[in-house]
Amino acid sequence: MSGNTRIVILMALCAFARAADLTIGSATAHPGEKATGVLTVPAGVDAATDIPVIVINGAAPGPTLALVAGAHGTEYASILALHKLAQSVEPASLTGALIVLPLLNVASFSLVVPHVNPVDGKNMNRFYPGKPDGTQTERISWVVTRLVLEKCDYLIDLHGGDLDENLRGYAYWADTGNARLDSTSLGMVLAFGLDHIIIQKNRTPPPPGGPVTISRQAGSMGKPSVVAEAGHAGTTAAADVDALVHGSLNVMRHLRMLPGAAPPVEHPVWLGNATVVAAEGNGVFYPLVVPDAYVQKGMRVGYVTDYVGEKTSDVIAPVTGAVIYIRAVPSLKKGDTLIDIGEVVEGPAR
Repeated sequence: MSGNTRIVILMALCAFARAADLTIGSATAHPGEKATGVLTVPAGVDAATDIPVIVINGAAPGPTLALVAGAHGTEYASILALHKLAQSVEPASLTGALIVLPLLNVASFSLVVPHVNPVDGKNMNRFYPGKPDGTQTERISWVVTRLVLEKCDYLIDLHGGDLDENLRGYAYWADTGNARLDSTSLGMVLAFGLDHIIIQKNRTPPPPGGPVTISRQAGSMGKPSVVAEAGHAGTTAAADVDALVHGSLNVMRHLRMLPGAAPPVEHPVWLGNATVVAAEGNGVFYPLVVPDAYVQKGMRVGYVTDYVGEKTSDVIAPVTGAVIYIRAVPSLKKGDTLIDIGEVVEGPAR
């Protein structure tokens, strides 16, 4: 094959790539365009639902990045962040494509139910890859796996401060043992820019039946991911929303999907061995530390009273480390999380 022939073939391939439409659910975006639509989840043992989707197809060919929020529909900062991001990204400046799912758990959002899908009582970030004949949460997970995860090259999963959670901004990095996957996701999480990063030990397969998060499912499919959290007790403070928007844009710059530099966070604090303190009974919770605090083992971090205000117990930190989140509301029943503490550990080699 001559050099001129190779050039002609390459030009034809590039033209074909530029001409490719991207269809996700009912949304089809031509190159250089945005489109909106839904992922239809058919009825099964319970109700059907539609998941909103935004497709942004860049003018130039490149990787496909999926951005997902609202698995917990009252983590509002993450939902608004993806609305803001989708409105700000211009297809003309984008290399590749974005698949944006700003609200997975529509029932949770509309009925103001934290943590779970009120249709079936299940956590929507625990049942991947889902089942086509399962309950609504499982069917949503199945549709997202087939229509989004199978079509994307990278994933960003956003969360942040459910109604009863007062948290510091932090991200997750998964240690899978796959050198290529781990190196790529490490670059992404450092580019995101949150300076506290929890190490997830994903070298051991999950037990049969899960739980499997969307990021762990993506990893099992060879798709590098970032999980990031910012928000306080269901609020939508501009600083929290912007942290998630700016972090996502920085990952896009890191992946060369947008122009500009995305220098990695310089001094990340790596956290591992997260320890949860749960309530021993019903009562009223009073926190004594803030979400960005560091605590010492044995330190008093809160206390619990009965319903007439008489103290029944102190809440003591069982380990030394950084507060990941602390309970944001006084109401308390047995088993509720009071505080989550991450121990500071050595980070991965960079």
